[in-house]
Amino acid sequence: MEIIHLSAECYPIAKVGGLGDVVGALPKYQNKLGHVAKVVMPAYQTKFMQENEFEVVYDGWGKLGFHNFPVRIFREKTNKLGFDLYLVHISGLLDRPNVYGYDDDTERFLAYQIAVLDWITQWEHRPDVVHCHDHHTGLVPFMMAYCHQFKRLSTVPTILTIHNAQYQGQFGWDKLHYVPPFDLWKSGQLDWRGSINPLASAIKCAWRVTTVSPSYLEEISFRANGLEDLLAQEREKSVGILNGIDNEVWDPQHDPMLEKKYAIRTVENGKKANKEALCRVFNLDPLKPLFTFIGRLVGEKGADLLPDIFYNALLQANGGINVLVLGSGDPQVEGRLMQLKEAFPGNYNAYIGYNEQLSHQIYAGADFLLMPSRVEPCGLNQMYALRYGTVPIVRRIGGLKDTVIDIGDGGFGICHDQTSVWDVGHAIGRAYELYYDEKHLKEIRKYMMQLDHSWDRAAQQYIDLYQI
Repeated sequence: MEIIHLSAECYPIAKVGGLGDVVGALPKYQNKLGHVAKVVMPAYQTKFMQENEFEVVYDGWGKLGFHNFPVRIFREKTNKLGFDLYLVHISGLLDRPNVYGYDDDTERFLAYQIAVLDWITQWEHRPDVVHCHDHHTGLVPFMMAYCHQFKRLSTVPTILTIHNAQYQGQFGWDKLHYVPPFDLWKSGQLDWRGSINPLASAIKCAWRVTTVSPSYLEEISFRANGLEDLLAQEREKSVGILNGIDNEVWDPQHDPMLEKKYAIRTVENGKKANKEALCRVFNLDPLKPLFTFIGRLVGEKGADLLPDIFYNALLQANGGINVLVLGSGDPQVEGRLMQLKEAFPGNYNAYIGYNEQLSHQIYAGADFLLMPSRVEPCGLNQMYALRYGTVPIVRRIGGLKDTVIDIGDGGFGICHDQTSVWDVGHAIGRAYELYYDEKHLKEIRKYMMQLDHSWDRAAQQYIDLYQI
């Protein structure tokens, strides 16, 4: 099968969150199964774009409302990612350093989607599947089905994967003219509650809808930022497929970003060496349990509670624990987390920003990873932690519920039910006790590292879905 993945993110070209990790791995594993999976994404001005070789495969023009724009599509020459990568260049719209956050994001991603379909329509053949990821590509299923200029693609199956239903990309009907011509009586396929809603449109128009974990599919039936009724209507064509992780990128035995590589057999010495290196850099004591948080500092992740959670935990432990934070997001949360450095020198530190290498080092050197999420469609961090022998402390929600079993139930993680200072504090207390139960902790570490959360299983599930 020839599978075209459309996404706003793809690691290592451009990554903001888990979407980038998924799209950077799933196509590679589908190719390993004997298929031809490709990624087509915007050509942001990133380091990857500047440091690699590309060839032009398409020069053309697109039309956004009353404006024509030149389109150039590049292909990465060496197939270094394990799949064909195509980057859509639109001067003035997509050639920017950041993925999101611009006032004209609606125009940027609409132009990208139109350009991609203009290009694919001109192929001599048709792809077997077009797989759309989140709302940034959400109008593709509608346009393939109903826009006159893409009629040739109307019989090509489309798949939508919802990575996060909270973000839907809705915009006003005053911008309807941006959408290529179609029979206006089909406008209802674009509408949800008075706006053009790309995610809602994709849920209506895609042949199949997936979420990134089975539990998230259940959760969005009652918490999907206004899409609950629509998702209930389309439930029969929906399925939850748990994300995997790229075991080649996330492998402590071969990870070039670590101070010391290690396998299951050498996990104790390996984690000790990485922890010592980490603690040297951040002025922490390697003999104490190290608790960490890695991710976006936003309400969905429970990050607004982190300053209070860590303040209370550090106060109660009276110097008995260490905390290290890596992330960025809400400026107010960032500021409060930085203030804790003054209150608990030698026991607490924070790196505000995004640092891929440091994240690998933290997974390898930390003892515990906190994920007190309010919303977690799948979660990848807990799987990375398991792979590196770091015990996840998670709320029972979404993909966290599907991947982490509490030690009290014979499992390998520490789970809590609410995103609250008290619940997470209690979980930290349980982790503290586990840290000093050395025999149990060693057993858990070795067991965790044997768990298989690779993309092999999920990649096959998607292939099976395409063929239905």
